[in-house]
Amino acid sequence: MDRIGSFNHHTASNGFQNSCNRDTEFGANDRRFAFSRQASSMQWQEPSHPPISTNSDELAKPLLSRSMSSINIPPGRYFSSESNNFFGVKDNSGDKLSVLSLAFSILENVRSGNLYMKRLFIMIFLNVLYSTAELATGLLSGRIGLVSDAFHLTFGCGLLTFSLFSIAASRSKPDHVYTYGYKRLEVLAAFTNALFLLFLSFSLAVEALHAYIQDESEHKHYLIVSAVTNLTVNLIGVWFFRNYARINLVYRKAEDMNYHSICLHVLADSIRSAGLILASWFLSLGVQNAEVLCLGLVSVAVFMIVMPLFRATGGVLLQMVPPSIPTSALSKCLRQITSLEDVLEVTQARFWELVPGQVVGSLSLTIKKGTDNRQTLEFVHGVYHELGILELTVQIEDA
Repeated sequence: MDRIGSFNHHTASNGFQNSCNRDTEFGANDRRFAFSRQASSMQWQEPSHPPISTNSDELAKPLLSRSMSSINIPPGRYFSSESNNFFGVKDNSGDKLSVLSLAFSILENVRSGNLYMKRLFIMIFLNVLYSTAELATGLLSGRIGLVSDAFHLTFGCGLLTFSLFSIAASRSKPDHVYTYGYKRLEVLAAFTNALFLLFLSFSLAVEALHAYIQDESEHKHYLIVSAVTNLTVNLIGVWFFRNYARINLVYRKAEDMNYHSICLHVLADSIRSAGLILASWFLSLGVQNAEVLCLGLVSVAVFMIVMPLFRATGGVLLQMVPPSIPTSALSKCLRQITSLEDVLEVTQARFWELVPGQVVGSLSLTIKKGTDNRQTLEFVHGVYHELGILELTVQIEDA
């Protein structure tokens, strides 16, 4: 059986290695190892910056040393005891977290969170009040349009609440189940918002087509007050997240994607409300097919502003090669490694973005038997370090 090890900062003693060999039944002459460059513990707390090329000798020097690892590792030994308490809520009984305690923990995170978390909470509160009032008015007056718009806003509030939940959850430390932490929840929330906005764009296009075929534009006139109120609430949200009010945004951290999706969410709702207001105004002036034209333009506008976010979040979730690292640069690195005299083959070279600014890679090398592994590892880690790939795992096998 092959022996698997990892290169860290400390060298294991011979007695520890012999003990692990007895426990795992590894042979003393096996020469298959796994080599890994791991990020420091601070990277779990603060998101890393985007990949930056550097020629510094100190940064390019791989952090390598050798230690043994056992298969059955107690999970609590390598993570703090608080990491298993989601949102800091104690769970000594092992029962599932109740909805009430989860709500209180989210409120506690909002209270102690940053400015954007508090602004998002205010936005959700205003939207809930408005959608409740609109639903009650629609039910009392029998206006199906108000009821439909209220359900649309309620669904949007649910997505914004999920965004707030992901921000709070991402602050939790990694544990033995989610060893990378919860940062990708924010990417998932951004993807969910983008998917909702694409559906909104499609529904607006269908609504415009339906109005053109049935010629029922006049039935929307009573929604003018609702549209003005909704526009006012959403403009407050646009002002709250105005720093992210750009279509193509450079994502340096996972929360950038989430905040950008929130801004695009309220911006798209603002454009939709403005389109309904313009359609009503044009209809009052006697312009034919005004609703069809306004809804069609709004549908196209929402689609265009959300597609860059949809592609970016989808690329991260599908573990595509990070857009910050050209594929030509990765091909050049592979050519440099294969040109080494001791390297016979490079396989399973995989690189992906865990979250924006945190690139992870792994590859397998086949080298000549009896050669020194350390020089090869130093060269490989140095090459990829210059591209910004700090979390790199290299597996070496003898031919």
